[in-house]
Amino acid sequence: MDIRIDKRSEVSVRQQLAEQVIFLIATEKVKPGEALPSVRELARRLKIHHNTVSEAYKDLARRTWVVRRKGSRVVVRSAGERAELTNGHDVDDLINATIRVARERGFSLQALRERVRTRLLAEPPDHILVVEEEAGLRGLLQQELRTALRQPVNGCSLSELAAQPGLAIGALTVSGQYLIGDVDRLVPKGVPAIALAFSAADEHLDLLRRLVYPSVVCVVSVSRVFLQTARSLMAPALGRHHVMRDFLFPPDDPRTLRAADLVFADSITRSQVNHSKVFEYRLISPGSLEYVRTAMKSYQMRLP
Repeated sequence: MDIRIDKRSEVSVRQQLAEQVIFLIATEKVKPGEALPSVRELARRLKIHHNTVSEAYKDLARRTWVVRRKGSRVVVRSAGERAELTNGHDVDDLINATIRVARERGFSLQALRERVRTRLLAEPPDHILVVEEEAGLRGLLQQELRTALRQPVNGCSLSELAAQPGLAIGALTVSGQYLIGDVDRLVPKGVPAIALAFSAADEHLDLLRRLVYPSVVCVVSVSRVFLQTARSLMAPALGRHHVMRDFLFPPDDPRTLRAADLVFADSITRSQVNHSKVFEYRLISPGSLEYVRTAMKSYQMRLP
């Protein structure tokens, strides 16, 4: 795992570690079912106290990103495995779990078409439904899907979907990997939910590492989750030579952004930030967008 820790940063080491592991999982650099290094091994590798690693792993387990296996191994949670455990045990539930596991192992809907023929004959969706708890992050996912796929996109929270399951009728439902097991239980069995993977930030982090002179770096977003993750990811790359500021859009005083040497913005705020050096970060990985596009076309081909 490519993890960088800066002990001098104002962001705690535990938070840096936890958020970077989450980012590695979300960008599929660490796969479902893959074991993380032991507490002592990772502590030794990063030169940090083993209690810090242990607390970070506990945080990841509490947030359902990982599970503990026999022998105290910490393993990345499999969305398909969780769906199988949390859903019922009738035939449709087993098919849902099979589809989820197959996708995690790289199989496409086309490869499964014959074996799940009756499931794919469900009423085809005519729009995409994004399920995400935080309104800002939900808006970002909707914007990126709408722009890339040219499809109608709606959104709701998990609690809203639980209260109104009808929101998923006629929709291809998508969500982050951390919600997929819960979401899949609430959508029509004929159109199982799709887990979105997030893009890596390698290009943006490399840009920060190449900064020669002390700089002021600003991150602006409509999402608090986006800002929190960006702060933890950028801390090791910036060190103490540079200053990072984050702003929930719109900032109280837009002039504060003008003092920055460079600005990182999400896909919504990019066009609204007036600065000569603005770099956009798009959340959803190209592979995930293509998977949703292929699934949507597959369903729509069945329209009369």
